[in-house]
Amino acid sequence: MINTGESERDEAVSFDDEELILVDDQDRELGHLSKVECHEGDGVLHRAFSLFVFNHDGELLLQQRAAGKRLWPLFWSNSCCSHPRRGERMEEAVHRRLWQEVGIEAELDYLYKFRYQARYDAGGAEHELCWVYLGVSDKEPRPNRQEIAEWCWISPARLDAELVSRAERYTPWFKMEWERLRGEFADEMKRYSR
Repeated sequence: MINTGESERDEAVSFDDEELILVDDQDRELGHLSKVECHEGDGVLHRAFSLFVFNHDGELLLQQRAAGKRLWPLFWSNSCCSHPRRGERMEEAVHRRLWQEVGIEAELDYLYKFRYQARYDAGGAEHELCWVYLGVSDKEPRPNRQEIAEWCWISPARLDAELVSRAERYTPWFKMEWERLRGEFADEMKRYSR
């Protein structure tokens, strides 16, 4: 079931001029660059994270990205994804952003990190070294409308079917991450998706 949210919020929590952390392939910090510059052209490699939050029924929280997003607007994606800011530890960033964007708190466990690059159009791309986390929460999302258009809880089996029949509706990083979670990290997933 898709939800537009009863208790939504509408505060700006992401800014084009916020400084993101530039990294090399080994995730060593190289410097800082504005968010907008990190996503221009083919993108500049920067640190990011993706969160996969399940409820105790084993369903994954999905979100549809807001229409105002520069990259992949209105595409469906994982529970929350963003970037740590300059001087911010990853552990702080994942909890800050989950609260700001989704309006929930969750226990989050780091799983793995990977590098990917995906072009959206002639003007922008993602180029990230992304840390992937799993978590669990039964809290009702209170989405930030600047970030999220709609959301839903979905079973892993139903999501697998969706990704076969409507793959074009989902963000590229989410599809890569989900495939790896369902394969290489199947045992870890069982703790969250029952």
